[in-house]
Amino acid sequence: MLVEYFVNGGPFMWPILLTLIFGLAFAGERFYSLMLSSINAEKFFDDVSNTLENEGTEASLELCKKTNGPVAEIFHAGLSRLNRGLAEVEKAIQNAGSLEMSFLEKNMIWLNAVITIAPMLGFTGTVAGMISAFDAIAAADDISPAVVAGGISQALLTTAFGLIVAMIIQIFQNLFVSRIDKLVLDMEEHSIQLVDQLYEMEINKENKIS
Repeated sequence: MLVEYFVNGGPFMWPILLTLIFGLAFAGERFYSLMLSSINAEKFFDDVSNTLENEGTEASLELCKKTNGPVAEIFHAGLSRLNRGLAEVEKAIQNAGSLEMSFLEKNMIWLNAVITIAPMLGFTGTVAGMISAFDAIAAADDISPAVVAGGISQALLTTAFGLIVAMIIQIFQNLFVSRIDKLVLDMEEHSIQLVDQLYEMEINKENKIS
């Protein structure tokens, strides 16, 4: 039945199908990348915090290297600048955060493109179907339902399929945006906690010296 609808939809069904395949390919890439970026940020922060206090900076850096995800990347960027002072640590964390944001949002623009283009292709197919229907009327010099049914059917099918493709990709996009927002919140929250801990360690160190 679906194949029959696809065939009856006319030539515009093919570019609509291509946009679906294109969108699903990028959705798969984003799903895989975001899954790799997902860690228990709270546990990771506790591990880094304990390692930093008990084993030092080098051990903490090694832990960050072994862990995937944006939180680990910004922790590594900040701790690697610890010998240059806390101001440099904060700057490194901010710069790394911007880079990780770019990575998380990579290819999302293509999902937006599919969401926009698929309905437009559907509506263009609708116009083509209506033109076909009116051409049939002119050729037959008759306005009976049998004459215009083919063109109207094509018009409605292309619109329906274009909207369905857009809705499918929109669902994926919303899921990804929600996940990205969660990862960004984890980055911001735990980077602040890391900087606070480094300041406390610095104050404790100065108190011991004095």
